[in-house]
Amino acid sequence: MDKTERPAISVVAPCFNEEGVLPEFLRRVGAVLDGLPGTAEIVLVDDGSSDGTWRMMTEAAARDSRVTAVRLMRNHGHQLALTAGLSICRGERILIIDADLQDPPELLPDMMALMDGADGGGEADVVYGQRRRREGESLFKRGTAAAFYRLIDRLTEVEIPCDTGDFRLINRRVLDLLLAMPERHRFIRGMVAWIGGRQVPLVYDRKARVAGESKYPLKRMLRFAIDAITGFSVLPLMASMTIGWIMAAVGFAFFVYSILGWLLDDTMPGWASLMAAIGLLAGMQFLMLGVIGAYLGRLYDQSKGRPLFMIRDIVGGGR
Repeated sequence: MDKTERPAISVVAPCFNEEGVLPEFLRRVGAVLDGLPGTAEIVLVDDGSSDGTWRMMTEAAARDSRVTAVRLMRNHGHQLALTAGLSICRGERILIIDADLQDPPELLPDMMALMDGADGGGEADVVYGQRRRREGESLFKRGTAAAFYRLIDRLTEVEIPCDTGDFRLINRRVLDLLLAMPERHRFIRGMVAWIGGRQVPLVYDRKARVAGESKYPLKRMLRFAIDAITGFSVLPLMASMTIGWIMAAVGFAFFVYSILGWLLDDTMPGWASLMAAIGLLAGMQFLMLGVIGAYLGRLYDQSKGRPLFMIRDIVGGGR
């Protein structure tokens, strides 16, 4: 493919220790792209893998001119690795997909048709995959994921579709707007929703991983949830005012109760009730200081102006 030619479709997949699934991923994606008109490229981003993922990527780039292998300097996390791949890709339309094959690449033709306006609503800017079922996941993970999306829906003014991941097809206009956003703590599905335009769902059943383990343990899921909430809602900050009024009302009630007890010469409980009130107030204060600290920490990270990611190597794809 000529360097000046823009591919019709780019497939962007961040990878972290995916040597067990990468060959099958490339086989299935390649088969899908073979059946589509126009040129295509596959951008694979190695997010600091410790297995043979990078070797497999470079071998694939040597075999297939459509493959571009990108290696980051270290592990930056899924969202920044995905951002790196999006900054490299050149397609008019971009499919965002994970390499674990839980999201089937065979849905790409249906997504292309929806983007062309097959639903009768006109050309779409974004076609996002919306999960109907999630196979191979524990009840705990399904339950926490459902609770997370509904919490986000209540906290934010941006309508972020429930039961969706980053699996989606976007056009070049949306990608350019997305890349213009400088956030370090990125929640890409929310950022795409914030951009607006015509966004339509494609309902599908999410499969179990073909190989390997989930790269989102509980600790990383919690961090991701915090990034999403702090990036799209100030309600946790505003909650401090509400809690302050509640605590003030409780304090005033204790004050009235104390005055009445003094007037009626009634013996009042002392140490236990006092310690309970102090403990409650102190706990609420530290809780809200923690919330404020989370927002301030993100402002501090953003103010340093460091690059979002650092690329070590780019192999293949005519580069």
